[in-house]
Amino acid sequence: MRSYIPPNPDFWTGRLSGKGLYLHENIRYLPLDTSRETDIRPAIALLGYACDEGIRRNQGRPGAAKGADAIRHQLGRMPMHLDERIMLFDAGSIGCTDNDLEGAQNDLTLAVSQLLELHYYPIVIGGGHDMAYGHFNGLIRQHQNKSIGIINFDAHFDLRRNETGNNSGTPFYQIASDCQAGGLDFRYLCLGIRRDANDRELFQTAEQFGVDFINAKQFALHRLVQIEREILQFISEVDAIYVTIDLDGFSSAYAPGVSSPSPMGFSPDIVLESLKIILDSTKTIGIDIAEMNPEYDADGLTAKLGASLIHFILDHLPLF
Repeated sequence: MRSYIPPNPDFWTGRLSGKGLYLHENIRYLPLDTSRETDIRPAIALLGYACDEGIRRNQGRPGAAKGADAIRHQLGRMPMHLDERIMLFDAGSIGCTDNDLEGAQNDLTLAVSQLLELHYYPIVIGGGHDMAYGHFNGLIRQHQNKSIGIINFDAHFDLRRNETGNNSGTPFYQIASDCQAGGLDFRYLCLGIRRDANDRELFQTAEQFGVDFINAKQFALHRLVQIEREILQFISEVDAIYVTIDLDGFSSAYAPGVSSPSPMGFSPDIVLESLKIILDSTKTIGIDIAEMNPEYDADGLTAKLGASLIHFILDHLPLF
């Protein structure tokens, strides 16, 4: 992994309690080049994706290469409520050398696969949504006998064709094409799709690949019963779930620091309720949060949102 960046303790700071009351006082460090299998306790590993080359190629606003570290900084300040039997690690980041996006995606695949082989639960933070291709491939390497469904919280399908190269808009097209070529089912559920953010060819591609989705107007708290029914139906049809959250799916009132902001996105409350439904299924095998861009993040709101999502996940992830 030529683009690997070891964990940096400088990003984990905050109030000192002397009692382990905050996450930065409890984080452990896991350099992947020297890592070993965890002990009998469940372990979660945060892995950064310090790459925004895919966003640049997709004509978005660069800056998300620093997103993972911004989220780390906010997460470390938050209170520690993890079960004492669970260990939390920072496994460093995958960077992007010489604008080699494809190399970064491949390195992410290797890193996620290594974490799973060593029995760490991966949570990837970044970085362009092109991370989804590398993350999914890492998961499928270690779960070859399982059907993996993808649940994406996003305004965009990210099903653009990649004939001219990969970018942050192509990851699920790449996954769908690989599944098709390998004779595997492509199961993909998008929550929060906006008609003003996807052209008609993208909707046609979604139909071609049999994509399930709930549009942004319907993805709201007052429809939670119907949303829960659709999520549970999707989950029941696969062996495992990969969850990916694109921060640009949120309204810019909550997430101004993204590559493609919009005031028309969804709110955190419906995402948290949906996440709880998904996590309660006990089928999740990997989670990531994409598109955090500190260059445009007023008052650190988006980094705090990303950190709060991870904090929620840590509280609800069933590891026992």
